[in-house]
Amino acid sequence: MATLPHKLNATSKEIIFQFLLHVLLFLFFTFDREEPHIEQFKIFAFINYALGAFVINYGLLPRFFYKKHYISFIISAIVVVTAIMLIEEMVLEKIYYPDTKGSRFQGVIYGLMDVMPIITILAGFKFAWDASKKQLEVEELRSSIQESELQFLKSQINPHFLFNNLNNLYSYAIAQSPKTPSIILELSSVLRYMLYDCKEKFVSLPKEIEHLENFTKLNELQIEERGKVSFKTKNITAEYQIAPLILTVFIENAFKHSTASQSDNIFIDITIKVNDNGMMEFECKNSFRSKGNTESLAKGIGLQNVKKRLQLLYPNSHTLTIDDNEGLFSVALKIQLKTAKA
Repeated sequence: MATLPHKLNATSKEIIFQFLLHVLLFLFFTFDREEPHIEQFKIFAFINYALGAFVINYGLLPRFFYKKHYISFIISAIVVVTAIMLIEEMVLEKIYYPDTKGSRFQGVIYGLMDVMPIITILAGFKFAWDASKKQLEVEELRSSIQESELQFLKSQINPHFLFNNLNNLYSYAIAQSPKTPSIILELSSVLRYMLYDCKEKFVSLPKEIEHLENFTKLNELQIEERGKVSFKTKNITAEYQIAPLILTVFIENAFKHSTASQSDNIFIDITIKVNDNGMMEFECKNSFRSKGNTESLAKGIGLQNVKKRLQLLYPNSHTLTIDDNEGLFSVALKIQLKTAKA
């Protein structure tokens, strides 16, 4: 039901277009500029052409040509054009010009020269209209597929984040830690953002940064006194928008691999700044101890998903560099941000 108004609207546009095209062709074909008047013969001749073009446009094109039955289309089109010529030669000319044109057959070439210009124009514009409509449908389908893919990739946020933080929250609650209320608020804020606030393709940059700060604070609970976490921002304004949850995966990976490989001396440094031209520079560095799985750091499912999202959302407007060197894993991402809508 949701697509019905769209279809009616498209049909109305085609009707208006065809009406205007027929009016213009009718005036061009029938109006005598030397002696301003419209001959009755030309009125009926144009109706004859228009009816033939209607059969071709709305019968033969969809039934044969668009289904790639080209031979059937050609044969049928020849039959229609022949019928148009016979009606003009054997009926109209004998009625209106019985002593001149109607007295003898003018020949196939002469008949085609009369018939084909109008038929070609009407059929050509119909074909162009259908091609334009089909291209629009392809673009809409492509956009729909891309949006579905983005929604799927966005949904691939690691569910272990929730379980880990619930376990941490349980531990703090058992110990009756004074941090428990703030942890609940931060976790609530992060979940609300992930579930509700980031449904749009792009969100306000300050809102995304606020989410990342809360996300970092929650993950920092896994480290406690075992290391140091730094989160720094510069020139974050509401002037720009960013795709939500793009940066979350990098921060999540930094905590996951640092805490999994080290029991102490953990180091995580996150820096986000925006230049005057709207270029955002994100850098995330974390320490890790090699356990033979350094290659997987740059090839995890989460990173592959975020790379795909970057390709879809920021084609030719981002650079991503991932490197691991002597116990330091680093991610450097540059994105040309979009300006917020007024």
